[in-house]
Amino acid sequence: MRMRIVPPLLLATAYGLLTTASVQAAQWTMATPYGDASFHTQNTKQFAEDVAEMTDGELTITVHSGGSLVSHGEIKPSVRRGTIDAGEVFMSVLSNDDPIFEIDTLPGVAGSYEDAFALWQATKPMITELFAQEGLIPLYAVAWPAQGIYTAQELADPAQFEGLRVRAPNINTQRFVNNLGGSPTETEESDIPTAFSTGRVDAMITSSSTGNSMTAWDYVSYYTDANLWLPKNIVFISQRSFDRLDEETQESLMEAAARAEERGWQLSRENNEESLATLEENGVSVAKPNEEVAAALQAAGDQLFQNWLSRADDEAEAALEAYREQQAN
Repeated sequence: MRMRIVPPLLLATAYGLLTTASVQAAQWTMATPYGDASFHTQNTKQFAEDVAEMTDGELTITVHSGGSLVSHGEIKPSVRRGTIDAGEVFMSVLSNDDPIFEIDTLPGVAGSYEDAFALWQATKPMITELFAQEGLIPLYAVAWPAQGIYTAQELADPAQFEGLRVRAPNINTQRFVNNLGGSPTETEESDIPTAFSTGRVDAMITSSSTGNSMTAWDYVSYYTDANLWLPKNIVFISQRSFDRLDEETQESLMEAAARAEERGWQLSRENNEESLATLEENGVSVAKPNEEVAAALQAAGDQLFQNWLSRADDEAEAALEAYREQQAN
């Protein structure tokens, strides 16, 4: 049998082509703290699929959900260090970095999807600038449904807040619970059932969506639909990872992000309606707060807002004022 000798030049050329292809195709890792049942995670995974399709496989993003890769609090530092390429977090968990990140958890600032989106547009330039200082790029943000209060007993009297152990996922919600006289407890979404079953929490402030995905009817019977605020998740990437992409792939990535933002806000609206219906179908009583409870929530919210103003810088206050002027016109 005669052996076929491949010329060295041909071998080198083939190796070069393979090497070039491997350099061009980027494989990213992304972390989110939310489980697969969350519409946010479903939207994020669709975003990853869109990216792969729109770039013809030149960029693929593997989404690790439910905090399986890194914990919620470590997602942003991990992207900043380059350990992972992309992440998704509840934006207000970044409030220690700057008060602007908690602006969407202030009662009375944005009480509808339209207002919440306008608030995002007004604050996005400042948030983008803050992210850029850490070598990060925000891709898109999507609101949760408005936040309400889950309790085992009907919430009929503001005095019920005294000493109530309330799940509060961020510092601003913790301040709000303190203002009400309650005892805030920081608990990740995935740990909610355990927190209730072990008695660490008696109530939680969260959305209809989270209550649905966490089967809240297993441990509470009432949902006070208080429309406190519409907080957002924010998805972001490493500037270094982005810079390694060619221009065409970068453009496709940003286009997929724009689609994800538009789709995500619509998914949130739909999920809110579906989740409220599911809660009621499973025996959870859904109602607006009575006048006394509403007044207590308003007073706690006013106190929270004054606290925010005492910490916000001129740029953050200017962003809020620009939003309010736009809403007034």
